[in-house]
Amino acid sequence: MLNLWPSLGVVFLGSELACALGHKGLESGMKVIQIFPESGNMGEVLPEYLSQWTMEKVKSEGVDVRSNLYLRTVEYDESSGQIQLKVNTGEKISVDHLVVTVGLEPNVELAELSGLETDDKYGGYRVNAELQARSNIWVAGDSACFYDIKLGRRRVEHHDHAVVSGRLAGENMAGNNKPYWHQSMFWSDLGPDVGYEAIGVVDSHLPTVGVYAKKTSADSPKAVVEATGEEMRSETETEQVANTIQETVPSSGQNEGDDFGKGVIFYVREKVIVGVVLWNVFGKIPIARKLIKDGLEHGDFGEVAKLFDIHDRDKDDS
Repeated sequence: MLNLWPSLGVVFLGSELACALGHKGLESGMKVIQIFPESGNMGEVLPEYLSQWTMEKVKSEGVDVRSNLYLRTVEYDESSGQIQLKVNTGEKISVDHLVVTVGLEPNVELAELSGLETDDKYGGYRVNAELQARSNIWVAGDSACFYDIKLGRRRVEHHDHAVVSGRLAGENMAGNNKPYWHQSMFWSDLGPDVGYEAIGVVDSHLPTVGVYAKKTSADSPKAVVEATGEEMRSETETEQVANTIQETVPSSGQNEGDDFGKGVIFYVREKVIVGVVLWNVFGKIPIARKLIKDGLEHGDFGEVAKLFDIHDRDKDDS
C-alpha cells in the first residue's frame, strides 16, 4: 500500500504523484491513498466545483482519495514492518510506504546574519525591481519576494520564474539594471487526460468566473506532447508574447453542464483579471499574460473567453 500525503498548500506534486502511481497501481494491484486537508484536490487553487470534479478524476486514476484529513502522528510498527498513520478523525491507516510532499520555505539564515530584509507575509528576501536586496547582492527564484507592478508584492515558486528571474539577476550583476516585469506561468498534468496551465494570482479564495466548452481528442496533455514533443511547457511558453489579441467567434456549442472538459477560469479583483487557469487549453498563455498586463476591467467574461478560442469551430464553415 502506498500513501501520499500532500500538506496544506502543496497541492500540485501530491496530486501529480497520486495520479501517476494510481495509474500504475491499476496494473500492478498496488493500492494508492491520497490524504490532504482540503475538501478537494488542489482546493487552495481551483474553485470548489472544479476541485470536486478534479477529485473524481483523480479517483478514476485508481487513487483512494481521502479529503479533509491531516496527520496527527506517524509511527513505525516493527512487528508488521508497516508505517502507522493516525489522522485527525482518530482513524489509523497502515501503509508500506509513505511519500510526503511538504513544499519549501526559503532559507533566510543569511538575512539574520547580514541584516538583509525579509518579508513577514510571503517569506523570502525582499528585493527591488531589479531583484537587488542590497548593493551588490541580488536574489532570484523561490527566495525572492519581489514587487509585481500589476499584482503587488509576491513570492513565486515556479520553474518559469526561477529561470527568468535567475537570468535577469545575472544580467543585472553585469550592470544592465533591468527591471523584472515577467509574469511567470506554471503547469500541471493529472494523468494523460487532464492538464492545465496557469498564470498570475490563482487563489480559490478569490472570485472566479469559468467558461467551458466541449473537449476534443486534441485537448489533453498526452495529445500536446505527442503533437509537439514538448514536455516542459514552461520553457516554450516563457518566450512567447502576445502583442495583440485576435478575437475568435465560437460555434453554437456552449458549456457541457457539469462536464468541465476544457475551459478558462478567470480570477478577479474588482472586475480586473489577476489570474487565469487554462483547463485543458494549451499554448494560450501569452494571451492570458497580456490580459493581466493590460489590467482592464471586464464586464462580460464570456466575451473575454472568446480570445482563447475554446469552442470548436464549425467544420463546414467556409
